[in-house]
Amino acid sequence: MKRWRIAGINFDHFHMGDLLRQTHEHPAAEIVGISDEFPERMENAARTFGLGAERVFTDYSACLEATKPDIVILCPAASRHGEWVEKVAPYGAHILMEKPFAGSLAEADAMMAAMPPTGKVLSVNWPLVWDAGQQTAHRLIQEGVIGEVVEFHHHGGNRGPLCHGADKQDKEPTAEEKAASWFYSAAQGGGSLLDYMGYGATLGTWHLGGKAPLEVTCTWNVPQGIEVDEHSMAVLRYTCGLSKTETRWGTFTDPWTHQPQPMCGFVLRGTQGTISCYDYARHIRVQTRARPEGFEVPVDVIPSPNRNPIEHLIHHLETGAPLIGPLTLEISRIGQQIVDTAFQSAKLKRTLPLVG
Repeated sequence: MKRWRIAGINFDHFHMGDLLRQTHEHPAAEIVGISDEFPERMENAARTFGLGAERVFTDYSACLEATKPDIVILCPAASRHGEWVEKVAPYGAHILMEKPFAGSLAEADAMMAAMPPTGKVLSVNWPLVWDAGQQTAHRLIQEGVIGEVVEFHHHGGNRGPLCHGADKQDKEPTAEEKAASWFYSAAQGGGSLLDYMGYGATLGTWHLGGKAPLEVTCTWNVPQGIEVDEHSMAVLRYTCGLSKTETRWGTFTDPWTHQPQPMCGFVLRGTQGTISCYDYARHIRVQTRARPEGFEVPVDVIPSPNRNPIEHLIHHLETGAPLIGPLTLEISRIGQQIVDTAFQSAKLKRTLPLVG
């Protein structure tokens, strides 16, 4: 059995800790190196996963040259995804990019163009894909239970990006931490829209079977004293009707502890029924023509290789099995088109046709 050599580079996003844990737990994978220009950001990972000094680097190129990974996990700030793919791609490793796809559609297209010469795979991790409710809802859609999906209604968010760390450990951020964080920097791709709308846009596109909207109307709220939005709402017009996606930092509770109101998750309307799948719920609710009163369906027990992105990507590379929809560049690019259009719509305060 091949042993997959995996390196984690750039710790801007705290999800790096989750992805390294999944690597550490995979029987056919090992963490061969980690790299970040700020050594203190790697201390917890090095300690948790028993990484000696020979596997900890502050220079990404030294890390790649010394460890020769098969797969590189990238977790940079949203505005630097293109820059980091350009840096890493020449070293000939597959890349798993933590969400969002990119800071802009132009950047996403440049990332896609950088990979074919290497013959390697670029995939995008959307953590909500691994929620059993999302996979159960999509299975029922594929089975035709609610007919053709024509609308999605998404509400996504949490108390705030600095209110939790790796593995969802609670934190209370200080004003100084907010001021220093890329999440609150407009130049670095911060804001709730760019942090969370990609979930609604990308998973919504997956559930809609790859449909793209005609136009987008979006508005947001930028609180006094910060430079990015903490709440946004977008309406997407398709040939089949309207869908919507809403993002919020500042929900009353985090959805993985106690669902806030309104609840985080999706409601999907098809030609023959509806599905509601709320984040981390143990049941989803379904309506059909035969059972309009509705009924609950327990979420599936998700088997390997669909429990997390590390095992899923390795399975794809070993067997050639297709990647699950949101990890593909085709679905993620439509999500990026929606996010880009929504961002410009909010800035210009008007409806815009879908970009790109």
